[in-house]
Amino acid sequence: MKERYDVVVIGAGPAGAVAATRLVKDGFSVIVLEKTAFPRFVIGESLLPKCMDYLEDLDLLDAVRAQNFQVKTGVAFYHDDQVCDFLFDSQYAEGWDYTYQVKRADFDHALILEAEKKGVEVAFKTEVTNVKTSDEEQLVVCVDENGNEHQIKSHFVVDASGYGRVLPRMFNLEKKAESIPRGSVFAHVKDESRSEKASENIFVHAFRDNTAWIWSIPFSDGTASVGVVGDVDFINECDANDSALFKELVQSFPGLEGRFEETTFLFEPKKLLNYSISVKQMHGTGYVLCGNSTEFLDPIFSSGVTLAVASGYEAAGLVRDHLKGEKVDWEQDYVEFLKHGIEVFRSYVNGWYSGHLHTIFFTENGNPEFKKQICSVLAGHVWDESNPFIKKHKTILPTLAKVISIS
Repeated sequence: MKERYDVVVIGAGPAGAVAATRLVKDGFSVIVLEKTAFPRFVIGESLLPKCMDYLEDLDLLDAVRAQNFQVKTGVAFYHDDQVCDFLFDSQYAEGWDYTYQVKRADFDHALILEAEKKGVEVAFKTEVTNVKTSDEEQLVVCVDENGNEHQIKSHFVVDASGYGRVLPRMFNLEKKAESIPRGSVFAHVKDESRSEKASENIFVHAFRDNTAWIWSIPFSDGTASVGVVGDVDFINECDANDSALFKELVQSFPGLEGRFEETTFLFEPKKLLNYSISVKQMHGTGYVLCGNSTEFLDPIFSSGVTLAVASGYEAAGLVRDHLKGEKVDWEQDYVEFLKHGIEVFRSYVNGWYSGHLHTIFFTENGNPEFKKQICSVLAGHVWDESNPFIKKHKTILPTLAKVISIS
């Protein structure tokens, strides 16, 4: 570990790996400081096709393909006896018609190893304990796995620490999210009786008057991720008594023809509460936040990794410009960009829990063009304002749901 780098990146997850790779590609010296050892378990396992653009641009896609992850061609939503599926080869935007379902331990590890191959220095088991920023230079203090303290000087700091939220906690930037507090119980299970078609999609089933839902994400090794999302009281109920209710819900998952009736849970279910959180600001003197260090909404549309990768990519491009002496408008070029993507997804998250999307998804005579436009949102193309379901995201869902309800 040297005493000086152009950029220090905190966190080796997707946002950090992408940011570091882009900066090294542009000729800067970069070190990634990661608190944990990789590979490590993390939830959030379903990618969106938009991710593929960033991975391809940075020559990271081959490293992902080499993991032989499960191909994901769409998503299927269930409610009672109704089903609505969205296939990525039938969407409004031009782009990838597939992506991957990934075990994040393997996905994140593959990305950061490829970043190392491209010249990024990575220090695992190294915890950042203090950061001091100024106009001239930044000072990052960290402790390695042997307890040795290091002081690293840099021109810029990128916080991609995810749920660790190093700078938001250190600089008192955290604030409550706008959404209702929710939580999740989840696990991995054996998934040996799936059909070929089922193996390609993520399945989501809504219940409890749209306030809760259950997911199934298949992996290429014959296992699957399963989880239940709902309000805090319901999630605590699912977690009680050795997760008895959660296991019952998984084993009776509607629409999957008994796939999990006799399944084996590969680890004891985990509980995560009140995961939605935001920040007062996304950048400051000598630093920028990206990924879950900025805001995490909800797992319903698998937006987390896409927003992380997009923010890491965009942040790195602006850090490059800043270090080259160019004037950067962080509010316009970064904050507004990222907030737009977050706000589009927020409209769809709110539309899910309000029931507006259920009305739209499960109407008998849906508009095929509307479905293609919504499919592009679900594929992650949330910056394409030629799509009316993005341009008018704040009003179009309740308006369309109302029209369907009275027609």
